[in-house]
Amino acid sequence: MFYHAWMRVEYREEPCKAALNRVKGMPFTWSLNPYMGCVHRCTFCYVRAFERRADRPSDHRYGTSIRVKVNVAERLRAELTRPSWRGEGIAIGAATDPYQPAEGRYRLTRACVEVLRDTASAFHVITRGPLIVRDAELLAEAASRADVSVTFSVPTVDDDVWRATEPGTAPPLKRLRALRVLVDAGVRASVGMAPLLPGLSDGPDSIERVVAAAREAGACGIWANLLYLRPGTREHFLECLARDWPELLPDYERLYARGAYLPRTAARPVKEEVRRLAKLHGVRDRRLVAARPPARDEQLSLLTPA
Repeated sequence: MFYHAWMRVEYREEPCKAALNRVKGMPFTWSLNPYMGCVHRCTFCYVRAFERRADRPSDHRYGTSIRVKVNVAERLRAELTRPSWRGEGIAIGAATDPYQPAEGRYRLTRACVEVLRDTASAFHVITRGPLIVRDAELLAEAASRADVSVTFSVPTVDDDVWRATEPGTAPPLKRLRALRVLVDAGVRASVGMAPLLPGLSDGPDSIERVVAAAREAGACGIWANLLYLRPGTREHFLECLARDWPELLPDYERLYARGAYLPRTAARPVKEEVRRLAKLHGVRDRRLVAARPPARDEQLSLLTPA
């Protein structure tokens, strides 16, 4: 256990029993999180809801204690080499950022990516962390053996909105520079505008600024999701909103009066605007050199001992 005094963050080095977690109701089957807890402290983070259900702090204390799964790569290798493993898709970073600052010290995400490369396993990384550029070459190697992609979360390029809602993250444009490095290395990297915040980052001008910046950085795609507020996330986000933009609080209470999600009539036009602007700006896969897995027969030969 050690501490970052300037941020008052506790890091707890603990082994895990399993590396992979089965997921339901998501576009992927398994999740992999080398860390639990995240120093990014995003006010809208949906993981706060999970923390509340587990009777752990979901308020301002979330992100001050990080569990470091010191044996996660060893457990992952054991799980992926079992005869029962079916080669299903894995998402890295669904519940915590795999390239948050702790990764610079522990290198657990990198160790896991090495295992995934060695076993020719398909995976997708979700991050706000520019530290990922350290692993650009490794990710390209993995992408040459299996389906690999990266999503950078960039919901806004507005400095005021970013600083207030994502206080522990790197600046959005720095993330986009990291995206450029990955794309130039041949890795398929896209932008996820998630979550868009009503009245703060969901306006046409705000969206277009992100889409244009993503296009300039070479993003292979872009998509968006709107804010959802489950118990745990809801209380913390609205408290922060009342502090930073009190004039918007009545709008949010009205929009989210019936549940965690925006009404479809409010969410659909925003997503359609993102798609329209993406097409207008020509956001698509434009990699000059693309790291792609071989045909299936060739791929199987990679796993066969010589």
